[in-house]
Amino acid sequence: MNSPILRFLLILLCSLALGFVPLCASAQQPPDKQAQSQSSQQTQQQKTPPPVQKKSDIEKKTGTVNDRLFEAMPNYVVEGAQKLPPLRPREKFGLAGASVFDPFTVPFVGFLAAMGQASNSPPSWGQGWAAYGKRFGAEFGDNGIGSYMTIAVFPTLLREDPRYYVVQKGTTTHRVNYALKRLFVTYTDSGETRFNYSEILGNAAAAAASNIYHAPEDRTVGRNLSTWGMLIMWDGISNQMKEFWPDIRRKVFHKRTP
Repeated sequence: MNSPILRFLLILLCSLALGFVPLCASAQQPPDKQAQSQSSQQTQQQKTPPPVQKKSDIEKKTGTVNDRLFEAMPNYVVEGAQKLPPLRPREKFGLAGASVFDPFTVPFVGFLAAMGQASNSPPSWGQGWAAYGKRFGAEFGDNGIGSYMTIAVFPTLLREDPRYYVVQKGTTTHRVNYALKRLFVTYTDSGETRFNYSEILGNAAAAAASNIYHAPEDRTVGRNLSTWGMLIMWDGISNQMKEFWPDIRRKVFHKRTP
């Protein structure tokens, strides 16, 4: 399982280890040689330009960058721009597909299905590989349908912009409120702002569609309302991560660009 938390810890430990070795070496050098070494390193860093990351076709077409959360989870956002030209329908569907079929998605969904298998939820599916396949399909369906509904289907029908525009400026309170506000207010293709129908109606449609493949005991009004609320809640958490991930990337991973 390509766990983002384990990956984060591994990268952090490697960064600390790599930073420790030069520190020990410099401590053993005389002051004059140590100063020369530091000056040489600074000169080399100034001469070496940062590596240029190649953008995928979907990033180029949509004006987004896949600034992966914890270097693993897909995260298509707009950085450094207040408003971009509207997306065409095929670009909205392409953006949804890039997230749903990202290489990270399959192992992550597999992990969620394994958790359901371990807790035997729902009980009517039982155990075994067939039951695991049902749980995997249900988790993949919940993620995929929710993404397509909120990023592609409803934004196309209602002419709304599904992209998240990172602010990266202002106080922490301002940015938290902005990320929360984006759940309920969005841009239209014409550049205006209005209620985010795609988020609310899209997740409601995804919750209703899940009745097709979920276990019979889960096809209740209560479960549908709970699923709808959870989808919106996770999108809210996702917005907060999208907004503050560039800060974490710079301070923890020491990367200026994705």
